[in-house]
Amino acid sequence: MMGCMAEAIYVGGLLVATPLLDDPNFRRSVVLVLEHDEDGGTLGVVLNRPSDIAVTQVLPSWDALVTGPPVLFQGGPVQTDSALALAAVPSGEEPLGWRRLQGRAAASRLGTVDLDAPPEILAGEISQMRIFAGYAGWTGGQLENEVREGAWYLVDSEPGDTFHPNPATLWRTVLRRQKGELALVATFPDDPLLN
Repeated sequence: MMGCMAEAIYVGGLLVATPLLDDPNFRRSVVLVLEHDEDGGTLGVVLNRPSDIAVTQVLPSWDALVTGPPVLFQGGPVQTDSALALAAVPSGEEPLGWRRLQGRAAASRLGTVDLDAPPEILAGEISQMRIFAGYAGWTGGQLENEVREGAWYLVDSEPGDTFHPNPATLWRTVLRRQKGELALVATFPDDPLLN
C-alpha cells in the first residue's frame, strides 16, 4: 500500500496539490483529510504551512505538548480564527480529550484534541501534536471536481506525514515516494517558467 495513488478521497488520506494548482491558499500544499462525506463535503488541514505565530502566544498551556516547530500551522482558509489540534497516541488507547479519526483512518493512532480540555490530562497520553489555525473545506462534490480537473493528487499517507520535522520539504517528500511518473512531479520547478 505504501507509495501508491489512492483511488478515492478518504479520511486519513492526503490531497497533494498538483503543479497546476496556483491558488495561494493551496499552492504546493499537502492536505490531510479529516472528514469526508460525498454529500456533505470534505474537511482537512494543510500539513506544510507553519506560521510565524508561536504556540505560546496563543495557547501557552499546550506549548509543552506540541511537536516542533512549536508554531501554529495554517490549516486552511476557513475559520482562521479557530484552532484545531491533531495528536498521535503511542498505544491503541483513547485518552480523555482525544478523538480518533474515523473511516479508513480509524486504524491509525491519529486523532483530534479537545483544546478546551486541560492539557495535563493528555500530557502523558500523546506522543506528538500540532495545532492548526483554520481548515480547508469543500462542499459535496466540489473536491471531486477539483480532482477531475487536475488540481489534486490523491495519495496514501504515511505515519510521519502529519508531524513531518521539516514541513517545507513535505510536498516533495510525499511525491518522491510515489510510483511512476508521479515521483517525477517532485522535481517540478517552483517557477514553471524556469523549466
